[in-house]
Amino acid sequence: MARSYLPIILSTLLLFLPLLTAVEAEPKKFPVVVSTWPFKEAVRAAWRAVDKGSSAVEAVVEGCSACEELRCDGTVGPGGSPNENGETMLDALVMDGVTMEVGAVAAMRYVKDGIKAAWLVMKHSQHTLLAGEGASAFAISMGLPGPMNLSSPESVKKWSDWKEKRCQPNFRKNVVPANDCGPYKPESRDICTESCEVGRIEYRVPLVGPHNHDTISMAVIDKMGHIAVGTSTNGATFKIPGRVGDGPIAGSSAYADNEVGGCGATGDGDIMMRFLPCYQVVESMRQGMKPREAAKDAVSRIARKFPDFVGAVVAVDKNGSHAGACHGWTFQYSVQDPDMDDVQVFTVLP
Repeated sequence: MARSYLPIILSTLLLFLPLLTAVEAEPKKFPVVVSTWPFKEAVRAAWRAVDKGSSAVEAVVEGCSACEELRCDGTVGPGGSPNENGETMLDALVMDGVTMEVGAVAAMRYVKDGIKAAWLVMKHSQHTLLAGEGASAFAISMGLPGPMNLSSPESVKKWSDWKEKRCQPNFRKNVVPANDCGPYKPESRDICTESCEVGRIEYRVPLVGPHNHDTISMAVIDKMGHIAVGTSTNGATFKIPGRVGDGPIAGSSAYADNEVGGCGATGDGDIMMRFLPCYQVVESMRQGMKPREAAKDAVSRIARKFPDFVGAVVAVDKNGSHAGACHGWTFQYSVQDPDMDDVQVFTVLP
């Protein structure tokens, strides 16, 4: 008797299975563009590209290029964030979440198009990252304009004012002179004293803030559901020449995996790159965390070790859901998707 009901029960379950699946699945909103900070014009540029059918990678390049041309907050593209020598240098990265290919440039001089140079590394080399003079030479050989001076009257004045203030603040530590311009030498003291106990961290007042290190980190999901990420920055103001921040480091400033989603980061790159926060975000989402949980978890991991750091991440899953988390400052990120008439800015409190 029980066996006679089995086909009916199975048929009923099969009938309602699509409904159950639909309830559990999250709605997909494609295309979608997400960017750190209220860089609305950059998001609009990426949106125009992806909405017309461009790939996620192409749209990321368009968006970050727009920010470079606009010199967003003076911290993206040429003409901003002079180093100790008064020179502007660029870091940039692009990553394809489908193929997991990455192209990046670091400490690049003489070429103003950071994100395009990174894209050329991805398209025309088997390398992931090129740095310094080699990055500049490669970009120019691939057709980008250069060499050119990346400084601006604004950046030169900022550097001159800093020099008049005896090069304070700066990123040096344990050197002499401690409160003046260089040349610098190590402090004459034993290699290890009581201050270098195992596990002890020397904190300094953070030199990174919303208006001297606003990396653009952008994620785009195209109409095919493919995701890509990109970053561009001229780095921390008054950095030591040769410094490379988190901008061109895959997994730190940005990361994408088509099976999961993507992430962008901004803030104190010297601290954040030690934790690969965007890789952590994507892997946490892979394990089942929602974007908000994954973002908070990644930031909290850094804060436990460096409670004075400032930074933020924004996460977007493969369905287009997004969220941010921050520490040490109020963070804003920008979004455009098919449900929006224009770019919307979301504010995240620490």
